[in-house]
Amino acid sequence: MFEVAELGHKVSKAEYLEKVPKLRTQLLDLQRQLSIEDCSVIVLISGVDGGGKGDVISCLNEWLDPRFMRTNAYDSPTDEERDRPEFWRFWRTMPPKGTIGIYVGSWYSEPIAQRVFNKTDDAQLQKQLNHINQLEKELADDGTLIIKCWLHLKKDQQKKRLKQLEDNPDTAWQVTDRDKKHLKKYDSFVAVAEKVLKVSSSAQNPWLIIEGGDYRYSSLMVGQQLRDQLQLHLECRQQEQANKQQRFTLPDVGGHQLNVLDALDLGLQLNKKTYNEQLNYYQGKLNQLVRLAQAKKISSVLVFEGWDAGGKGGAIRRLTHALDARNYEVISVAAPTDEERKQHYLWRFWRHMPRAGRVTIYDRSWYGRTLVERVEGFASQDEWMRAYSEITHFEEALTEHGIVLLKFWLHIDPDEQLKRFKEREQISYKQHKITEEDYRNRNRWEDYSLAVNDMVARTSTQAAKWTLVEANDKRYARIKVLKTYCDKLEATLAAL
Repeated sequence: MFEVAELGHKVSKAEYLEKVPKLRTQLLDLQRQLSIEDCSVIVLISGVDGGGKGDVISCLNEWLDPRFMRTNAYDSPTDEERDRPEFWRFWRTMPPKGTIGIYVGSWYSEPIAQRVFNKTDDAQLQKQLNHINQLEKELADDGTLIIKCWLHLKKDQQKKRLKQLEDNPDTAWQVTDRDKKHLKKYDSFVAVAEKVLKVSSSAQNPWLIIEGGDYRYSSLMVGQQLRDQLQLHLECRQQEQANKQQRFTLPDVGGHQLNVLDALDLGLQLNKKTYNEQLNYYQGKLNQLVRLAQAKKISSVLVFEGWDAGGKGGAIRRLTHALDARNYEVISVAAPTDEERKQHYLWRFWRHMPRAGRVTIYDRSWYGRTLVERVEGFASQDEWMRAYSEITHFEEALTEHGIVLLKFWLHIDPDEQLKRFKEREQISYKQHKITEEDYRNRNRWEDYSLAVNDMVARTSTQAAKWTLVEANDKRYARIKVLKTYCDKLEATLAAL
């Protein structure tokens, strides 16, 4: 596979100086076009140590407009990064739409290094690559252009390059003990890298293998690849926009249809005395369990979805009353901001993932893509349909990291909802919760019911099941939420 990058290609200084001005002009023109388009670019610069990654990145930073690009360099994960799922640190730096993100050291670095030094086996490596392929597919489906460049050197070239760098006082700092250790593992490194590149190359996101012996050659090759791929991508995007169909709207479902929500017994309730007794018991128990989980560095992510006036806020307040305010965060999700619209829809949820031992509670969540965005036509049919798979992979990344994930749907019937709307209108500090949109949404109750049924059916997995909460009686709903969280934490701690 790497033979093509071992042929001794070189570019003379005269040829380089002749080609660079035109290439720079073309890249800047394309970058300006990109800045007004609804897509972004990720350029991964990977390869063997001493392969000239730094030289290539320096050229790209010199050639491109710095206002619309950012370079991200990654080393071994920090403690803060290890506290969260592995892709968290990459999601945080995803380039906004209209910009270019250059990555040196990417989501491929750790899997390769871990396998080379036998910290993982082939099965674990394959699992990591499956997650990477899924990540890249999600980004590409969202319109991101991913360009992956591998800078290669033969073993003797790498040894010579590292020695040259080390012998020069101005560049000796670039050669680390890790580089020397990697040199001894060159054969293993190349074997693993070859496997990784084969598995992670696709028609949508292929790898470009480039000889790294001559920085002029490698820089031109990367620059030309960026130019050609970006030009093609922009042309395809413009064609897609021209052919874009009208936003998808749900068809008339033809009356009420039986779904999972119809099986709930909304007559379940608790009297005030029993409620107060159980509230005190479960809040006390939760306080102890959360402190034990914190000591064991077990994080929790709780998702609350449900009908307007379904009681999400009240249930959340009963939970947080049992928690240390320094240990939790409640994220109230509304319509995305301008900054959030510039990113993949999951970006704003990744950025709030809790550190080890802490709790994050989402009052509405990433399921907006399959609910309100689906029903109201804010997302195309293709977007909300592929979201089921994207969400299950996202949640799998959380649970595989050891995060306790709970998802609650608080269900009430239309009559109870209307009753609560009217009550809110009479209470001054609750009037802000009622809007014309709340009443308008009632007219699409059947459409939302269908969307909820699909959501539960398609995203309730063994590791991340939905808890459907009968919420016509607020007291019953709050105790069910508390008990469910306690039971989950108790089971998780017992399994350690």
